[in-house]
Amino acid sequence: MTDDPAASLTFADIEAAAKLMRGSVVCTPLVYSGALSAMTGAEIYLKLETLQRTGSFKDRGAFVKLSSLSEAQRKAGVIAISAGNHAQGVAYHAKRLGASATIVMPAGTPFTKVSRTQSHGARVILRGDTIDASQDFARDLAEAEGLTLVHPYDDPKIVAGQGVIALEMLADAPDLETLVIPIGGGGLIGGVGLAAKQIKPSIQIVGVEAALYPSMYQSLNGLPVQCGGDTIAEGIAVKTPGALNIALARRFVDDLVLLDEPSLEHAVQTMLETGKLVAEGAGAAPLAAVLADPARFAGKKVGVIVCGANIDSRIMAGVLMRGMARAHRLARIRVGIADAPGALSKVASQIGETGANIVEVMHQRMFYDVPVKQASLDIMIETRDESHIHDVLARLQAAGYTAKILSESEAG
Repeated sequence: MTDDPAASLTFADIEAAAKLMRGSVVCTPLVYSGALSAMTGAEIYLKLETLQRTGSFKDRGAFVKLSSLSEAQRKAGVIAISAGNHAQGVAYHAKRLGASATIVMPAGTPFTKVSRTQSHGARVILRGDTIDASQDFARDLAEAEGLTLVHPYDDPKIVAGQGVIALEMLADAPDLETLVIPIGGGGLIGGVGLAAKQIKPSIQIVGVEAALYPSMYQSLNGLPVQCGGDTIAEGIAVKTPGALNIALARRFVDDLVLLDEPSLEHAVQTMLETGKLVAEGAGAAPLAAVLADPARFAGKKVGVIVCGANIDSRIMAGVLMRGMARAHRLARIRVGIADAPGALSKVASQIGETGANIVEVMHQRMFYDVPVKQASLDIMIETRDESHIHDVLARLQAAGYTAKILSESEAG
């Protein structure tokens, strides 16, 4: 007997999971990204878990766990607590395997995630403000209805399924030197770390957490776990890593990186614009780690696990617009004009002749600080870079207009 939770999972378990999921779970491609490699100085290989049937790696563990259930357990049904990818993975494979699925989600879960989960035949119950608040209800319901709880990460079957990713990556590219892996509850890095180190002991395993949710980092370093806040990487916003996965991380993770929100947003944008791939915040987190410290990865063959693509369209649009503003490709300017017919078209003509593009115009006449015979235009323009913005201002000022760049507080 041993008190080590990691003893409940072996490399043989991961090999067995690989055989089990053949034909039932997508063996996703590992692709070399020339554009991201040129940008970072590393040789970047992307493991596209975004191509799983529900858009994330969670399909793997869900299938392995559900396949392990007895006929009686499947008939009685399963229950999971999730606001996103785990919910869809469990719902999808439960339907395939003939088990009824109940998914408990926080009351504020976006409608799209609810509808996607329901589309796989699951019963969805909205309860509580957060995942943690939903847990007691779900456990009580599981006991009352005889349902089997499918935990999202603290389960050897789940972790074994996620670990198959390492087998596939190193089969496709045996010379990989570093794997960069997002960490939420730790199931992905636990399984991948165990398998990768077994196949290639010299490989470096680098974990990535959102700085607002550094629960694995704190757990490994004996610190009190303190997490919270709104993060774009909600898929890895976990306050309590699995005990199994903490034990696996102690053995197999070489380093752990914490990333702030601007870094995560920038990685989502870079993945789309440069990598030509859609990734949610958690899926882009490994790239964010490489972008934040390119010298560390320069010249190395780096495997990046893009764990999911399920990002809300509104969030993606916001990230792109904010990224353009940070890169000075989008700016708001204020221009004073005479309140007379044709004035707006003259300003638009001046801006157009600089090659800038007008995205939005707000025409203000009624505010007390604008003279009665004048108007103020707040114009959002798309430009090449910061110097182009100043070219636009210079052109307007030379034509006799008052013009300035609006600060964030003025623009808001």
